[in-house]
Amino acid sequence: MSDSRFPIAFLFGAVALAAGVAVLYVNRSTPEAPPAPPAQVESKPEPETEPKSEPIPATQKESMVDSPKDPEAALANAGVGVAEVNPADLLSKIGTALEAGDFDTLGKLIGRDALDDATRKRLAQMATGEQIKLRKPDTVQEVGELELNNRARWALWLDGAETGRDRIFFDLKQSAGKWSVQSLTLPPAPGDPIPKAVLVDSLGIADAFLQATLRQEFEMAKEFAETSTVSDAKIAGLCILFEEGNYRLRPEKPLRAMFQRPDTAGYLARVVNADGSDAAEFSMVLRQPGNGGHWRVSDVNLDQLLADYARRVAGGDVYYSPLVKNPKGGDTLVLYFGFDEDVLAPRTERQMEIVAQILKTDRDKQLTISGHTDALGTEQYNEQLSARRAGIVKDFLVKTGVREDQIITLARGQSQPRRPNFTESGGDNPEGRRANRRTEIYLDFD
Repeated sequence: MSDSRFPIAFLFGAVALAAGVAVLYVNRSTPEAPPAPPAQVESKPEPETEPKSEPIPATQKESMVDSPKDPEAALANAGVGVAEVNPADLLSKIGTALEAGDFDTLGKLIGRDALDDATRKRLAQMATGEQIKLRKPDTVQEVGELELNNRARWALWLDGAETGRDRIFFDLKQSAGKWSVQSLTLPPAPGDPIPKAVLVDSLGIADAFLQATLRQEFEMAKEFAETSTVSDAKIAGLCILFEEGNYRLRPEKPLRAMFQRPDTAGYLARVVNADGSDAAEFSMVLRQPGNGGHWRVSDVNLDQLLADYARRVAGGDVYYSPLVKNPKGGDTLVLYFGFDEDVLAPRTERQMEIVAQILKTDRDKQLTISGHTDALGTEQYNEQLSARRAGIVKDFLVKTGVREDQIITLARGQSQPRRPNFTESGGDNPEGRRANRRTEIYLDFD
């Protein structure tokens, strides 16, 4: 019996020992709670005291004030340039920046490719001089097309500047329907000679020729013409047409490119009336000599302009033209008279003032004035009347300062009609007779 109880007792002892070990293990693995932190006493922060400011030296004060940037340096940091759908908007923004002296914006609008060293330097010189002022209104001008619908020339008019220094030119290029500045040309600096034309490509010469005729500057206009093909009378006639017809160049696309070849270029000049409505257009052809000489206006076709002038100024009489073909070649200026009259109308006097300007610029020039009549009246009377008509024109020119020995007068009477005095059936032809009552002025001086 004692032997059988021993295993049972041994088993109970082992279980009790294992339970004791487990209790000890659990007690060792439980961490003790950390001691409570000591109570912190809240302390009031001491008030901060502002540091005493030291006096700023005068030189340091000046350096802290923003000073204007150097224009040349600002332009040197120009970006790629701005592109606008409407080139007039781009030019207006450039003009605003130019007047304000904002060369940072100016450089961003124009772009670095159009601002070479010489241009940046010249712009900086303009900025350091008197404040740049632009003409108002009509600050922005479209000069014309360099390449049809692809390249064009625009300008900003400077206020109060003399002719030749009064415009800044911008050549624009179009890409993806937007225009940006390709190059610009600044006017000559003060003291530098003024060239006859700032830009001497075909468009520059065409524009210079038209600007001279608009200002009634015959001699200057003649400098840009090929005198062997464009007569003095045609240049003077264009001056008269612009003056009497009160024409001016069309604001939009005044010179449209018709064709461009290495030595020949064609433009369509477009003019408007005083009220701004479209009036007429006329073609101009320019040529450049093979030796690389200057471009010259070699042909001007005024047919459409003369037709508009006749319609608006001459009451629709297409034969009442201030410029006619000379049977001997070239063109002739014509002044018209009323029936049996030998007095100058106010309109005729304005024409003569232009002719007088031409003669007074060169005292060696001479012109020939021939008087004419219609066929009504006797030949003797008409010869005397034609002499009086030629004489009254001469007298007016002499009163304006032209020397008498510069003028030759001829009396042609009824011997050289321009239009028939009578119809084929023998009836009277009033329109023809009206065109025959005239004085012709030969201006081909060469």
